[in-house]
Amino acid sequence: MSDFNVEITWQRAPRPGHPDDYSRAHQWRLAGDQTLRASAAPDYAGDPGHTNPEEALVAAVSGCQMLTFLAIADKRGLKVSSYRDQASGTLGKNAQGRLAITEVVLRPVVVFDGAAPSAEELAKLHEAAHRNCFIGNSITAQVRIVSS
Repeated sequence: MSDFNVEITWQRAPRPGHPDDYSRAHQWRLAGDQTLRASAAPDYAGDPGHTNPEEALVAAVSGCQMLTFLAIADKRGLKVSSYRDQASGTLGKNAQGRLAITEVVLRPVVVFDGAAPSAEELAKLHEAAHRNCFIGNSITAQVRIVSS
């Protein structure tokens, strides 16, 4: 199996005038020495100009779904020329009454080179990708696919 490693760094920075007086800003260092500026979501005193963990989770689900879809389509001889998704996540209370991302909605728009599959076949491709997406299989949130 594979291992995945990230480094998270945070250092206290004052927030004058705020009762908790600490910044939520931090950095994520990923593979290839990529560094992302991260923070809490704006609703939780975060910086709206930084990526937040909730957005990253939705992006991870969407990205995994797309990569799995592309692999399945390729194995079936279908050539995808573009894939776009306007994904969203909903923060709410889970069954235990705790805050959680409770739903992720994927809205993929797929364009094929050559003949496109029927609407029924496209739905089956999305479902197969959903069943095999290991990020989607790792979370408790409901993942819905709304295909156009």
